[in-house]
Amino acid sequence: MKAYILRRLLLTIPLLLGISFVSFIIIQLSPSDPAEVAVRVNEIVPTDEVLELTREQLGLNKPFLVRYADWMCAVAHGDLGRRYVDNKPVAQELARALPPTLWLALAATLFMAVCSVGMAFVCAMYEGRPVDYLLRGFIFSGTATPGFWAGLLLMWLFSVKLNWLPTSGMQGASSVILPAVTLSLTYISTYARLLRNSMVQNKQKNSVLYARARGLTRGMIWRHIFRNSLQSTLTGLGMSLPKLMAGTFVVETIFAWPGLGWLCVTAIFNRDFPVIQAYVLLMAVLFVGCNLLVDILCAAIDPRLRTREQI
Repeated sequence: MKAYILRRLLLTIPLLLGISFVSFIIIQLSPSDPAEVAVRVNEIVPTDEVLELTREQLGLNKPFLVRYADWMCAVAHGDLGRRYVDNKPVAQELARALPPTLWLALAATLFMAVCSVGMAFVCAMYEGRPVDYLLRGFIFSGTATPGFWAGLLLMWLFSVKLNWLPTSGMQGASSVILPAVTLSLTYISTYARLLRNSMVQNKQKNSVLYARARGLTRGMIWRHIFRNSLQSTLTGLGMSLPKLMAGTFVVETIFAWPGLGWLCVTAIFNRDFPVIQAYVLLMAVLFVGCNLLVDILCAAIDPRLRTREQI
């Protein structure tokens, strides 16, 4: 197991370097001049002298590979650069915006897991009956519903009409309900359908028939089916947290949630390139880290995965 974990850790290093290099290239290929953006966003007249001085301060006069190496060395020391807007450290702004986004993603993940498992259980237990068709119709409609439209509809119903929940911002624990539900709707449909199909397949296996022949209770049989079905959906469920965090753009914009998505949207409008680069790198680290944890967990559950990779 230790050798497997070490191999997986070593594979993440070139992957993160490749992602950081590609994101750095994309930012550098932007048609906007970073020096002019940094000058104009601070309402300074962009004369040739000011632009040249700004390029020198930002290191834009250096060759491309040198700039990338300098940026990676700074990132390794925890320095993600400074914002063009207010010259504040990017790492400080990300640290400020991370907790709200993490809180939103965790709430959405919890809501998604509970609803997905519950709907999958009901559909599998009552396969082919009206309740199965009704829930599956709801699942398919949830997959086709755009997130921004669902968020606006929920806001209109629960905030404007019923006045039960706040419309925007962080105003207590109740303010996370609407953004979390909006963020999780698409994923509920995906994972409920995936888990339901897996449980239906496992329900028809010989091991289940043997368990019924032995006289095991209905609850014990369904726990066995659920445990065997969960492994096929564990990877998707484990990757839901970084997906939710990376997909907060629309939700945080609709509900004015002061998180990473809102920070990155503001940076895009202001062409604040250091913030955008840092955001892309952070999302890459989250995806790679969660994928690594899920692979290790799957290998711990099923030892065949470790031996298969050795072969």
